[in-house]
Amino acid sequence: MGRVTERRRVIRVRDGAVSARPDTLVAEEPLEIRLNGKPLAITMRTPGDDFALAAGFLVSEGVLGAAAEVRNIVYCAGATADGSNTYNVVDVQTAPEVLLPDITLERNVYTTSSCGLCGKASLDAVRTTARWPIADTPAVRVDPELLASLPDRLRAAQRVFERTGGLHAAALFTEDGELVDIREDVGRHNAVDKLVGRALQNGDLPLSRTLLLVSGRASFELAQKAVMAGIPVLAAVSAPSSLAVDLAAETGLTLVGFLRGSSMNIYAGEERVVLGDPATQQG
Repeated sequence: MGRVTERRRVIRVRDGAVSARPDTLVAEEPLEIRLNGKPLAITMRTPGDDFALAAGFLVSEGVLGAAAEVRNIVYCAGATADGSNTYNVVDVQTAPEVLLPDITLERNVYTTSSCGLCGKASLDAVRTTARWPIADTPAVRVDPELLASLPDRLRAAQRVFERTGGLHAAALFTEDGELVDIREDVGRHNAVDKLVGRALQNGDLPLSRTLLLVSGRASFELAQKAVMAGIPVLAAVSAPSSLAVDLAAETGLTLVGFLRGSSMNIYAGEERVVLGDPATQQG
């Protein structure tokens, strides 16, 4: 199986001094996800937690919502000439009652940035297929001080990032700030899928009393994954996209961006953040 990190030779230049040395890099390999034997998607990922990644991906696509809907997840033969197992192909076998998407020669999933849908069609697709409407979740309330503390805690828990500097991270926290789980990957969307897939395998969906923090920007795809997992609050250390803000407003998701130090921007769902009266604030 592929390793999380690999070593490569690098020429290092520091203050005019040149030296050759090994460097630790994050591994990146393709993962093909099959659904009941049929190819569904390929993603570039950091090897590890592949079964959780596949399960979480299918949660975000509206296919899965409970552990009982998964009959088995297995590695299968790869694309090598001798037919050996590359551990880069995963087949998710579902229970008979699970409704399956129409898998055609062209990838037929509605929720990814590359699927060819955008704007109103994407927003409608997520809103109408979400199993756990965010607006119906318990009244989660979080303090700005708690939100401000999460990025440092996320960074401190990134074990592989400290060795490579090349990984995104996603973490689940309780509304009281307790770290529930953290996953790292070259793709921030994969890190979220690994979190959600673990939750599905553990029978913890919906994640209606959690906060999701991501290390980069908040794209439409990440907002969609939060909504499909029933997560009411998504926070990011960088900017959201316009479509992510639209989706958050449509579904009732609390979306926080530019979470840096004591500063943050709340783009939607501000009712879940304990704030002073805006009329008394300067801005």
